[in-house]
Amino acid sequence: MMIDRVFVIGLDSAPPELLYHEFIDDLPNIRKLLEKSVHGAMKSCVPAITIPAWMVMATGKSPGELGLYGFRHRKGNSYRDIWIAHSLMVKEKAVWDYIAKDGKKSILVGVPPSYPPKKVNGHLISCFITPDSSVNYTYPSELKSEVEKVAGDYIFDVVFRKDERDEVVEKIWEMTEKRFEVIRYLIQEKEWDYFEFVEIGLDRIHHAFWKYFDKEHHLHEPGYENVIKDYYKLLDEEIGKTIKLLDEDTAIAIVSDHGIKRMKGCFAINQWLIEEGFLKIKNPEIMDKRGVKFEQLDVDWGETVAWAWGGYYSRIFLNVVGREKSGKIRRSEFENARDEVADCIKSVRGPEGEKWDTEVFYPEDIYPSAVGDIPDMMVYFDALSWRSAGTLGWDSNYLRENDTGPDDAVHSEYGCFALYLPESTESKIINSTIYDFAPTVLKLFGIENELSGRSIV
Repeated sequence: MMIDRVFVIGLDSAPPELLYHEFIDDLPNIRKLLEKSVHGAMKSCVPAITIPAWMVMATGKSPGELGLYGFRHRKGNSYRDIWIAHSLMVKEKAVWDYIAKDGKKSILVGVPPSYPPKKVNGHLISCFITPDSSVNYTYPSELKSEVEKVAGDYIFDVVFRKDERDEVVEKIWEMTEKRFEVIRYLIQEKEWDYFEFVEIGLDRIHHAFWKYFDKEHHLHEPGYENVIKDYYKLLDEEIGKTIKLLDEDTAIAIVSDHGIKRMKGCFAINQWLIEEGFLKIKNPEIMDKRGVKFEQLDVDWGETVAWAWGGYYSRIFLNVVGREKSGKIRRSEFENARDEVADCIKSVRGPEGEKWDTEVFYPEDIYPSAVGDIPDMMVYFDALSWRSAGTLGWDSNYLRENDTGPDDAVHSEYGCFALYLPESTESKIINSTIYDFAPTVLKLFGIENELSGRSIV
């Protein structure tokens, strides 16, 4: 099958449980697409987070091959220095690069990471990592003035970890409505064969309002119960107005980079590493304070085996002789030391002694290759149900709330992949992985590839 145009609707963190089931009767436009789509749950990459997942989807390459393991990265083998993910670090070809060789044009809006804007055969508006609208955020640069004529001050992201919930709702609605105004303008005014946008607002709504929506959440409270559902209805309305502008021969995909679910709490990983003797500090009195940042610790690096970063998953780094400045573990002991730390992590139980489904990943075991600033191991606490807290000074290693501001949800491994093809007459349920997206799109354009995923058509 050869398709002239492909339009990709990216909904960051949309879970199949809500999009396909719980909310579907209130989403007439999405439901109409699904009734004639190949669709199902799509397994994300490891780690199942926004960066790198969207670029894994676009390139068919693993986080290891991309050298992207999250939003921030350790710089070299430094103990303290970091760098933030950005577009220039992506060296692998994406679907829009493959089709450009055949002269096909693309429009990309908000696909992470796309700041600073890179040259494409078409038009690009950068993503949520863009500092603000004062910088150049488009390719070509003159597109920026067109965007501002349509939407005024363009919004890339909102601060969602804050107590002013009404303000969060207002800003997310404004951001999303402006984004769709611009998308519809581009559909009509620019030449394109491939169009992909990512709406980050859904992820922000999930994280900010899950405890109100989910009656089983341990922090559930009344108020804002309908915000998440209302936002899905807003998305459906905007999507409906948008797809009316598409030609009948356009293939339409709906994808998400990962799913979402309730957060059961946070596990204070660095505090635990100190208790277990893997992390040594010279200023233990600082632990009398709550929410101590790792940077505030006076680490005894010469005696430290491991330290960690917090997040929706945890990255663990070992202190290796000849690699780190004050390494403790000899290279010949690395494997045994890493296994010891991993085994201890996997033995951690919940606050009531309940068994956790914790997974520890070694990069070389899950990626064809790994480049860049590679963590020594990656940890999903209790199948991602418990967030990792990098801060310290807590009364317990088990925190009821997020340590860096209000956040009620964590990621889940399965997002969504739906594909509507012209002249489709029925739905079909399939299972897929995030690596199947790029081969599928390329096949629709008649392009052969050797990517690791498979086409679902």
